[in-house]
Amino acid sequence: MKILHTSDWHIGRTFHTHQTLDHLRVVLDALVDIVRERQVDVVAVAGDIFDSATPSADSYALLSGTLARLHATGARVVMTSGNHDSATRLGFQSEWAGLAGIHVVTGFDQYRTPISIDDEHGPVHFYGIPFLEPALVRHHYPDELLKTHEQVLGLAMRQVRADLADRGGRSVVLSHCFAAGVAASDVERDISAGGLDLVPVSVFDGPDYVALGHIHGRAQITDRVRYSGAPLHYSFAEADKPRGGWLVELDATGLAETQWVDLPIPRRLRVLTGELETLAHDDDFTPFENDWVAAVLTDRVRPLDGMRTLQKRFPHCVALEHRPTITQTAEESTYSDRVKHKSDPEIVAGFLEFVRNGVGLSAFERELVAEVLGQNPDAAAETSAGATV
Repeated sequence: MKILHTSDWHIGRTFHTHQTLDHLRVVLDALVDIVRERQVDVVAVAGDIFDSATPSADSYALLSGTLARLHATGARVVMTSGNHDSATRLGFQSEWAGLAGIHVVTGFDQYRTPISIDDEHGPVHFYGIPFLEPALVRHHYPDELLKTHEQVLGLAMRQVRADLADRGGRSVVLSHCFAAGVAASDVERDISAGGLDLVPVSVFDGPDYVALGHIHGRAQITDRVRYSGAPLHYSFAEADKPRGGWLVELDATGLAETQWVDLPIPRRLRVLTGELETLAHDDDFTPFENDWVAAVLTDRVRPLDGMRTLQKRFPHCVALEHRPTITQTAEESTYSDRVKHKSDPEIVAGFLEFVRNGVGLSAFERELVAEVLGQNPDAAAETSAGATV
């Protein structure tokens, strides 16, 4: 049996206020092509199908169209709800979808009855565990201590192993959680990187393969416990991470092979560093003009209208940071000491030098200050030279 493990589609998510539906459509179309060309039997989607608990009509249309195209390939689909999903909305009419081989698991205890799919070696049991918030499920199990995700998933996996012992055969578990062994920097944006939400990988002992979701980068915890990551880049921290899914093959005895398959990246992410003038005109940056761009400006003084200037060349520049390579060390003296016995032009010049990282008045600014203060420009230039406030 061939299984394509994917997760975290986040349909409807924006990237720095820009819609990503069109890009995600390209990627999901490619995913359908992979399923068809590789003759995948089951597509496993481990949570966060939508980005919002109240998806837009366009988001529903994209999901429905993708599922219809997957169904046309002959593959089955098993998907679970994640922490971003509304289990009720995602699970609406799931009973009818299951008749077409599209299995949507959102109920808190629905994993106790697996979705069994046969191949030439017998059944493979798919246990879909939706995102289980301890505060929302503990009242269903009054005799269990369920304060953490480790405790909740520990209970779920004990039930899975007990059921599997009675049924026999091979098994796959889908779960949306933060498993131990993943770097904290890879954790999805709104879950804590330690404490209550950490789940030891030993919790998932037993199944032939565990398809995890929740982090947006590819990760291999063990040979049989893996994250596929998200199909799109959703932050610049993910810029260097591949996009794709795990193609998992089960033989008669269990896990036989796991292979990474790449998905297209409709628009790549680049972090460009340099002075504004260099980024805006240097030919070395021409290949990145159609990328998502985060610019780090190293000018000593923050340029005026830097974003607008950059967007003339990089229309998809969406983030800007000023990180000067030269920084002036602030004086330890008090403000009153620094302005003592200073003329007004000297105080103005010192202030500008302070807020502009050591860059003092230009010739034009000296004339402007002199005009405002009613002084001779040459006199103002002499008195403001070297002033620091």
